[in-house]
Amino acid sequence: MSEKPVRIPYYPGCTLKTKALGFERSAMDCAEVIGFEMDELKDWNCCGASYPLTKDNLMGLTAPTNILVEAEKRCQKEEVDPNLITLCTFCYNTLKRTEYAFQQDESKLETINAFLDRKYDGSIRVVHYLEYLRDVIGFDNVAKMVKTDLSKYRVAPYYGCLLLKPKKEIGLDDPEDPVILHDFLDALGCKVVDFPGQVDCCGSYLVMREPEKVSQLSYDILAEAAEYGAQALVTACPLCQSNLDKSQSDETRFSGLDGVPVLYFTQLLAIAFGLDTENHQLEDHFIDPRPVFAAAGADGESD
Repeated sequence: MSEKPVRIPYYPGCTLKTKALGFERSAMDCAEVIGFEMDELKDWNCCGASYPLTKDNLMGLTAPTNILVEAEKRCQKEEVDPNLITLCTFCYNTLKRTEYAFQQDESKLETINAFLDRKYDGSIRVVHYLEYLRDVIGFDNVAKMVKTDLSKYRVAPYYGCLLLKPKKEIGLDDPEDPVILHDFLDALGCKVVDFPGQVDCCGSYLVMREPEKVSQLSYDILAEAAEYGAQALVTACPLCQSNLDKSQSDETRFSGLDGVPVLYFTQLLAIAFGLDTENHQLEDHFIDPRPVFAAAGADGESD
């Protein structure tokens, strides 16, 4: 760990300031151990939470562009690499696709700049926290920081959709056969459980309109993961975590399935680092992961 941590502009998004506080807190605590600081943008707005699917819908690009402008100003002022780190997969997907849209068509950037009356030069590279661990820190170096033996835990990665798709715009990993979460879990020393449903959709926003459908999709994913031997799942998406976790309150549908904890990958990283997890909201999960990982120190106490 360097004496002076690298500061990286950080965009939290809305959910990490409300229902996913444990995601952000665990990520920040782990970043401190690793040796970088997530420097939150001072003036940020909602990213819009979805990318406009029609090519002529430029209004959908205004919210994410505002964020990119703030990040660019920060990087230029502090003379740091033009990166913007984020955690939420919805935010990551929206910002990353906006970045790609401007790279492919400069006229869109010119139009948005004129509308916002702000100048964005297009210099920012949007980076997911997982991506930063893989490409900048290196999972091999993360492995050297692990203090807790997780070798007896069978953990399945759950990717969902927005971390990986569409492939051309996101480019993080192969959306049909991804390995980034597998490699992350391997670095922590877990027994990685590979299962077919790891890239299936959990139902996403359908939970607002058709909760029964989301409950069934969640059951299919969790039951398959359990069938393959998983004791827990990790994900990078707040909505996936919420759907998979809270759907297990459907006692009728889930009666034949023991509760499967669904953690944010940073919550498990904090356990692996032997950190105090008391403020990481593990107790707020419908299926409390602490009993599963109690022997690893996931009881709010650091070793």
